[in-house]
Amino acid sequence: MNGLGVAHLTALELAPELFAREAARAGFSSVGLRLHPAMAGGIAYPLAPGSQALQQLKATLDGEGVAVNEIEFVELKPQVDVAGFASLLESGAQLGARCLTVSGDDPEPSRLVDNFAALCHLAAGYGLRVDLEFMRWRHIGNLQQAVALIAAAGQDNGGVLLDALHLFRSGGNAAAVAQLDRRYLHGVQWSDAPAQAPTGEGILREAREGRLPPGQGQLALSELLDALPPEVHWSVEVPCAASDASARLRQAFTGTRTWLDRQTLS
Repeated sequence: MNGLGVAHLTALELAPELFAREAARAGFSSVGLRLHPAMAGGIAYPLAPGSQALQQLKATLDGEGVAVNEIEFVELKPQVDVAGFASLLESGAQLGARCLTVSGDDPEPSRLVDNFAALCHLAAGYGLRVDLEFMRWRHIGNLQQAVALIAAAGQDNGGVLLDALHLFRSGGNAAAVAQLDRRYLHGVQWSDAPAQAPTGEGILREAREGRLPPGQGQLALSELLDALPPEVHWSVEVPCAASDASARLRQAFTGTRTWLDRQTLS
């Protein structure tokens, strides 16, 4: 694990430049950037390729010594226009991003596979991977479904973004991760939560604003850590409505580092 990244959802109220600065001050070495909304009307910070705003952000990232790991977020819905994401991918490439995060939101399996494969092909032209994040309220809701989609698409730059909360809340476990073909696993996002899952609307509230830093809940994170290959990129995604953005980022970093240090010593 080379450094520790932080997903934009941890402090999504911060625009990319300020987010990068605050993430660096907290101790993170890479960030994810929400350049496209995760849902209709959601918060996002689009950047046109070659724009002054993008160049200014790149200068800030370089000055802070912070890399961009992922850009996000694309919902692969039935009506998705894959070609329309060329400018998003170009902007990500200009920022030095490594991958694009997507979700599977189409009930028609063959169409979803085709669109995922087409997006992978488009992203490859910009030197980017496409990482599929499963969530139990989406059509691709668990690890097995995500891997099946990626395998069916057959693209070398397609893989899984493994969010710890989504893994456990969808019924997954560390054993399933340990059995996964390593070529499919590109990144993991750490967070913690109580053992008891919420119900109803609480499912979304927990994921979007109610997470805990690793080690402060009851998820089986130690077992998951042991199941991961060393080359996987590690990031933290800990949105929490109870604290301001700067404090949230500091708590996310120090909490995660403290937990990781305990794992090393145990």
